[in-house]
Amino acid sequence: MQWNEIEQLDSWAEVNPYDVPLDKFDMSRPELYESNVHEKWFARLRKEDPVHFCAESKVGPFWSVTSFQDIKTVDTNHKVFSSEGSIAIGITGETFNPPNFIAMDQPTHDVQRRVVAPGAGPDRLSNLESIIREKACLILDDLPVGETFDWVDKVSIEMTTYMLAILFDFPMEDRHKLTHWSDVTTSVEAVGNFSISAEEREKELMECLAYFQKIWHERAGDTAGFDFVTMLANHPDTKDMIDDPMTFLGNLMLLIVGGNDTTRNSMSGGVLALNDFPEQYELLRNDPELITNMVSEIIRWQTPLPHMRRTATEDFVLNDKTIKKGDQVIMWYASGNRDDAAIENSHEFIIDRPKARQHLSFGFGIHRCMGNRVAELQLRIMWEEIMKRFKFVEVVGEVKRLPSNFVLGITEMPVKVHPW
Repeated sequence: MQWNEIEQLDSWAEVNPYDVPLDKFDMSRPELYESNVHEKWFARLRKEDPVHFCAESKVGPFWSVTSFQDIKTVDTNHKVFSSEGSIAIGITGETFNPPNFIAMDQPTHDVQRRVVAPGAGPDRLSNLESIIREKACLILDDLPVGETFDWVDKVSIEMTTYMLAILFDFPMEDRHKLTHWSDVTTSVEAVGNFSISAEEREKELMECLAYFQKIWHERAGDTAGFDFVTMLANHPDTKDMIDDPMTFLGNLMLLIVGGNDTTRNSMSGGVLALNDFPEQYELLRNDPELITNMVSEIIRWQTPLPHMRRTATEDFVLNDKTIKKGDQVIMWYASGNRDDAAIENSHEFIIDRPKARQHLSFGFGIHRCMGNRVAELQLRIMWEEIMKRFKFVEVVGEVKRLPSNFVLGITEMPVKVHPW
């Protein structure tokens, strides 16, 4: 196909990346991720132009950083590469984008993160394990053996929604609001998700704010709780956040998405990976002790959030390319996690991979995912309980994915479960 023909296409899902001139590469295009073809595009960039400038796109000009080491360089240099304003590609002042601590620089970032970090810290994990296991058993025991059902709906969403409610001490009867608000938060045109209008998104997020404002006022002055809202409402550094409703909402959006997307999509992505690599599933059946290591490999393989954005605060030379002050810099974690220069046989799903936790999915530096251990714990327990019950979770139909460059989401995955 000639470039003049490709230019006329609405979608690049079926386009060969070697038919597109490098200077026309636009990795913001959501159809590349919905169709799960993004990796072959990244493979060319890593080989030929690992720090790549896209001059024209629907989200404006941006740099794509695609190699493991270059991503790590950007992610750990928060003085030059700022998170202030947005961590997502193309988000501008016209977008409803309440501030939150992951999109802030030091010292504000450190103050706000430090307040809620214990909610996903080691002490909290020891209390959560029995709760997670009990819920996992209830979910798995209720699955319709011998019938086709949607794993995303019956297992992944149900487990992560329940855990979100625990972390927020949120009313269980309304817990599905949390999943809905997570999906609304990431439904932004700039990342390719057009599922709702900008006006409707703002309206629904303001409803989220109102719901949590009521919870805040109920918990202010009560320091006994260990949930996110109680910690924010009663810590000296954040007790006045209620008077800054947009910052409160922004942090709610961050914590809800952080507690939802990584785990939910890895929970589905792991089943799919084991179906795609049946020899690894057989290895797991023969040695369930590999589950802990496999969890890290699942999170690398899925890379639930394929990118994070930074903005250059000064001119900086990266891999012989001069990034200018004010430029939009995108770290493509999904690409770095397939970089053979850093991860041997990165295009293989290997559940006993040495050093499996050395991946990019949680980021590096001061913005490293706060809830990474909670996500790993949920996945480990879920797979321990799956393997007690089922010899095979079989994918039996078309897998549908989210049109988004910010969330590698699996929206539907029909399966059948086969007991031992």
